[in-house]
Amino acid sequence: MKKFLSKIVLAAVSLLSISIATAQSLPAPTIAAKSWLLFDATSNQVIASQDPAMRIEPASLTKIMTAYLVFSALKEKRLDLNQKINVSTRAWKVDASSSKMFIDPATPVSISDLLFGLIVQSGNDAAVALAEAVAGSEEAFVVQMNREAERMGLKATRYGNPHGLPSAENYSTAQDLAVLATRMIADHPEYYKTYYSTKSFTYNKITQPNRNRLLWLDPTVDGMKTGHTEAAGYCLISSANRPNGTGQRRLISVVTGTSSDQVRAQESLKLLNWGYLNFDTVKLYEKGQAIATPEVWKGAQAQLKIGFTSDVYVTLPKGSAAKLKPALERKDPLVAPIAANSKVGTLKMMLDGKAIAEFPVLALEQVNQASIFGRAWDSIRLMFK
Repeated sequence: MKKFLSKIVLAAVSLLSISIATAQSLPAPTIAAKSWLLFDATSNQVIASQDPAMRIEPASLTKIMTAYLVFSALKEKRLDLNQKINVSTRAWKVDASSSKMFIDPATPVSISDLLFGLIVQSGNDAAVALAEAVAGSEEAFVVQMNREAERMGLKATRYGNPHGLPSAENYSTAQDLAVLATRMIADHPEYYKTYYSTKSFTYNKITQPNRNRLLWLDPTVDGMKTGHTEAAGYCLISSANRPNGTGQRRLISVVTGTSSDQVRAQESLKLLNWGYLNFDTVKLYEKGQAIATPEVWKGAQAQLKIGFTSDVYVTLPKGSAAKLKPALERKDPLVAPIAANSKVGTLKMMLDGKAIAEFPVLALEQVNQASIFGRAWDSIRLMFK
């Protein structure tokens, strides 16, 4: 069943934990895919989806997690982009009928070239070589992949290898893949920009194009990754970043199980365009902005500033922003001590009498307890409140 503004994919991406209720009956597009999802990375909202929790074979979409762990190793200086590594026989001999960048045991290769080979050429040999560079062996790297998936909250994802060739231990969902893609862009923006928008790469005198056709069809698309096996069909995670008022708005589409390379590109672009044409993403509150200053009991100060620790956005149908109404629910009475960033309430955004989004409201400052006399006086006052 297609779901519109159904729920948040991920609380881990945002400092806010947001829940989205089913909203207006704007019809979602018909997408020729087994499962799909459109995610607004600016507001952390799912705009629409079809069977997002269906277990799928991710094929080469697996390589997003492989690249994520390599980027993490680079950030932690456990690897260097210019570092050259020896190519193992295991990496060289990976399924000869599959995608390869054609590395050779006789020629050391740099981490940077391997990343281009992994991401642009979708090289399965590059995936094995990078796994060995990070963890010492492919098996140890897979342990790291599954540990990272657990840390990200990818509850329906399991990895059996770093490249995505068919394995009973390799599975995911469109929902989990949207989380992973969002984390890639948020956690490694510079590496994402460098590698995922590259249209072609030459290694060993062999030039191969990026299989993501949208890099040529839409200048606002800057990634992300294709995947294909006979069982998985043709899959594509794509991300576009288009103007949104005075800023930018990023949408991520996940399309799995289409019938061809052309169809996965066509359906992904259809989904992205539908999201941009039919929805607005509105900034509601600034990071650190006090939305209220309620009374504090037994505290060293009489009031508390409450709000959010990151900017707050909401995605909604075009033209409906003016009808949004906030409804603040607080955990009254607020009694000191109160720790900074602790949850003190919930803000619901109402549209036509329905809550379309909920945001946890946090204490923007710490409130210590009052003196023994102040606490005693407030205890008496609370008895009559």
